[in-house]
Amino acid sequence: MLNRRILRVKAFKTIYCYAENRTMSLKDAEALLELSCEATRDLYLFLLSIVGPLTREAVERITAAKSKFNPSEEERNPNMRFATNRIAAILEGDPDFRKIISKKKLSWENYDVLLRNLYESVRERDYFKKYMSAPETGEAQALKADAQLWCRIFENEFEDNSALEDILEELSIYWNDDLGYALSWCIRTLKDLGDGANWSLPALYQSDLAGNESYTSDKAFVFGLLRGAYVNFDSFVDSIDSLTQKWTRDRICATDLALLVCGMAEAKAFPSIPVKIIINEYVEIAKYYSTRESSAFVNGLLDRLINKKNNQ
Repeated sequence: MLNRRILRVKAFKTIYCYAENRTMSLKDAEALLELSCEATRDLYLFLLSIVGPLTREAVERITAAKSKFNPSEEERNPNMRFATNRIAAILEGDPDFRKIISKKKLSWENYDVLLRNLYESVRERDYFKKYMSAPETGEAQALKADAQLWCRIFENEFEDNSALEDILEELSIYWNDDLGYALSWCIRTLKDLGDGANWSLPALYQSDLAGNESYTSDKAFVFGLLRGAYVNFDSFVDSIDSLTQKWTRDRICATDLALLVCGMAEAKAFPSIPVKIIINEYVEIAKYYSTRESSAFVNGLLDRLINKKNNQ
């Protein structure tokens, strides 16, 4: 599930914590990294589990409308297409999915306001109206259409949703940064379900996914990166100081320091990875997590640091 880019981000964040708290042991750092990795898959599960509650929101609306004193013709004979969508039935009926959601205590039960607002937003969308008005088709086509609808919902309704962001921040300090990545995996799962596949829990690391048996271990990569950065932290910082005479360690922000240390650790621990790729990866991470000037700073200094080490 987790690719090398997101694993680098998680190692960098852990080393950033270590840079801010030097009393952290290696064991604590490894536990923090493992928790962070598992949290991304938990977010995937939490987001995917909204399919059932959002479908039930539609069913409850239909039931309430039918119970009115004088319902309209449309309320007496509602369009049940979304309320009976097959994707919800598949996930709700999957014992493995239900079991893991229950085990991890992932629930939308306390977020009825979000569900109501989300359903109101979805039902006004053109893609939803088109789905609801489409003619009846065969079972396979109907399943695919249901899956395509859910893909549109996940693509359009969750990112830049402040109410959802507040919920994710409340539930886990790891989740907001991983939202886009977890959503991409939800969409991948929905497409697979639409093609008739059964749901299965994704392997935590991409190297462990079916078909990737020849890949080198992503778990070994990220934990090797973390250990290399942790064990060599002080010597790497000394190297950084030697090349930044105008910038003492106290003047280099902890974010940039962690990025530089991780880049040096990766180059040392994994010499088969081209230096250009390593530098580019940490420059891209700097663009997202550090200051406006950091990407150029990390780019130039990391190149000098790695080449200096390689030439020693």
